[in-house]
Amino acid sequence: TNTSSFASLKFVPRFLGKVYKTNPLLFIANVSLRLLKSLIPIALLWIGKEIIDEVILQVDLDPADLTRLYWLIGIEFFLAVMSDVFNRLIGLTDGLLGDLYSNSSSIELIQKTAKVELASLEDSEFYDKLERARQQTSSRVTLMSNVLGQIQDIITITSLISGLIYFYPILIVLLIISIIPSFINELKYSRSSYSLQKSWTPERRELDYMRMIGASDITAKEIKLFGLADFITNTFKRISDKYYTANKNLAIKKSMWGGTFHILGDFAYYGAYVFIILKAVAGFVSIGDLTFLAGSFSRLRSQLQTVFSRFSNITKSAMYLQDYFEFV
Repeated sequence: TNTSSFASLKFVPRFLGKVYKTNPLLFIANVSLRLLKSLIPIALLWIGKEIIDEVILQVDLDPADLTRLYWLIGIEFFLAVMSDVFNRLIGLTDGLLGDLYSNSSSIELIQKTAKVELASLEDSEFYDKLERARQQTSSRVTLMSNVLGQIQDIITITSLISGLIYFYPILIVLLIISIIPSFINELKYSRSSYSLQKSWTPERRELDYMRMIGASDITAKEIKLFGLADFITNTFKRISDKYYTANKNLAIKKSMWGGTFHILGDFAYYGAYVFIILKAVAGFVSIGDLTFLAGSFSRLRSQLQTVFSRFSNITKSAMYLQDYFEFV
């Protein structure tokens, strides 16, 4: 259910705390860089608006004074360069923190496994939980980037929304209408995908086992000697085909509903776009304002889609993270 999807988010702060402990200075640097980067989009849009209005103003002047225009272009160039620098530094610190956490969590899992009673390792349910926990130690870089990126984008969205409210608050309503249905769809199917993956843990383990013994130089001699190739092949095909069918059905449903909701969102988006253009034609906003509003609305819609899509990925990852923390 969606309730359990949200409940899994309680593990995210604990996860971030562990990432922080691996290297506090690197973690603080990453967060600081993201905070600075989050304010650049609104700044670039506003500078772009000022440049367009300044150009139109100077066209009617004789002689033209381009001093302010040069300053505005210089500021925009500086912001563009800093945006690229911040992106590269964020990527660098993400990778370093991810490697440190992967090593730390792997050591923690090894130590915990060594303390487990042998009888527990013979229990299939316990072994499945151990297997899911093990998988989490090597795939948490994405979750960390997603969580911190989410905070960064929310700050950006807040600044962009402030710009739209300054001109026309009704645009926020149209924006929400264009995004919410797709978000609900993403959240619903992220939970369904996790449930499918979790319920198939024993079968996927069996597939890995069949793949290992059927295509390994260690067991090749025995497989050929006892004529087990057909048995292994048929078993692998039966399980993999069944899993493929279940996964395919889920993917088709998600795509169909996602496409439908996206079309509804497009209607709201272009309704807002027409609204902005009509205001400009009527003379209520300048050409620079039109550029700012159109750019802000387009950027906001893109950012919100990213945030909602990433949120569903975060809740899905948090559900897998739950397997790790329940074990350690």
